[in-house]
Amino acid sequence: MPDFEDEDHKTLSPEDIIVPFDDARRKRGRAEESEQQRVVFIAAPYIWTDPANIPLREWLYGRLLVRRFLTVTIAPGGIGKSSLIAAEALAMVSGRDLLGVLPVRRLKVWLWNLEDPQEETTRKIQAAAKHYHLTVDDISDRLFVNSGRDHALVIAKESRGGTIILRPVIENLVQQLREHGIDVLEVDPFVSCHEVSENDNSAIDMIAKEWSRVAELANCAIHLVHHTRKAPAGTEVTTDSSRGAKALTDAARVARALNQMSEEDGAKAGVENHRLFFRAFNDKANLAPPVVASDWFRLASVWLENGPAGGDSVGVVTHWEWPDPLTGVTGSDFDQVAIVIRGGTWRENPRSTDWVGVAVAKALDLSTADKTDRAKIIGLLKVWVSSGSLTVVERLDEQRRSRKFVEVSDVEP
Repeated sequence: MPDFEDEDHKTLSPEDIIVPFDDARRKRGRAEESEQQRVVFIAAPYIWTDPANIPLREWLYGRLLVRRFLTVTIAPGGIGKSSLIAAEALAMVSGRDLLGVLPVRRLKVWLWNLEDPQEETTRKIQAAAKHYHLTVDDISDRLFVNSGRDHALVIAKESRGGTIILRPVIENLVQQLREHGIDVLEVDPFVSCHEVSENDNSAIDMIAKEWSRVAELANCAIHLVHHTRKAPAGTEVTTDSSRGAKALTDAARVARALNQMSEEDGAKAGVENHRLFFRAFNDKANLAPPVVASDWFRLASVWLENGPAGGDSVGVVTHWEWPDPLTGVTGSDFDQVAIVIRGGTWRENPRSTDWVGVAVAKALDLSTADKTDRAKIIGLLKVWVSSGSLTVVERLDEQRRSRKFVEVSDVEP
């Protein structure tokens, strides 16, 4: 290594150069240690509080979004999650019950789609507004929309020293949230808001906690939309299905999972195209409710009339109720069913030509060939057997083979 000269043209050896560098590094280390030594933690005594004086959690939209907390929605691709987020945003800014949930009041929402161009999000918003008969006054100055195509929203990156939070981005974000009085920030999808390994649990934990910190500083609710990992078709989506590290859903106050309706459930519900339906449930406790107890949605097609033949067709999410087989059915209806069942011999097996559902269809003027009617018949039989109005008995048929038959119960349920 060659020698160098200082300002006074004094020859310096490599050792002369390296030593001052080491000295400076040691000084920085001592300064950092000194700074750390100045940090003082004080144990805070608990102050007894009358429960009646504890503020309520400020839920903003059902039991999905709560001020100063983080919510995560997990969904597979192509299910309609972005359309759902757009419709929910319109419900919140308009203060209207569009999807079975009435917001606490008209809210300010900032929707930041990090994948789609601005015009695609505009299509979703205007299609939903058209479907729900919303006007510009319903939105006014309460909805803010940004696209990741125009400006990225990256709050964390990897460096040689590990994951770093980009403080200028956070400061700018919090400043905008405060300035506009935003109640809810929607970020779709989560994977695009950082540049770290999504499987790094420590890094994702840091990012999730930073989003919670933003919610606290800006006094708003943060809603992150997250993808699922690849899985076989028909796999139930839960918090464990989320792509990458589990730290994200662990840090959330609410973790909502979306599942497309299965073909089997479609048959039970009596719908023509099961792919147009999906359900949502809070899976934070990893306890999925029964299918019928989930919040159900249906995708409707809306034409924007922005070109020939109707222009663009856009999917709009609508609220849908799992059909109740007892809707419109009275006690006298069951009496008619009982008369028909008592007049014949009816099997429990739906594949039998003597299926008891045929008797129900005959009494109530329904068709076993119609999907909706058949689903209603199956639901009614399940309810009546469960309540004891009908009973399943096992006996021999005409060929002396053991079969299950359905009869009217002789005992009052």
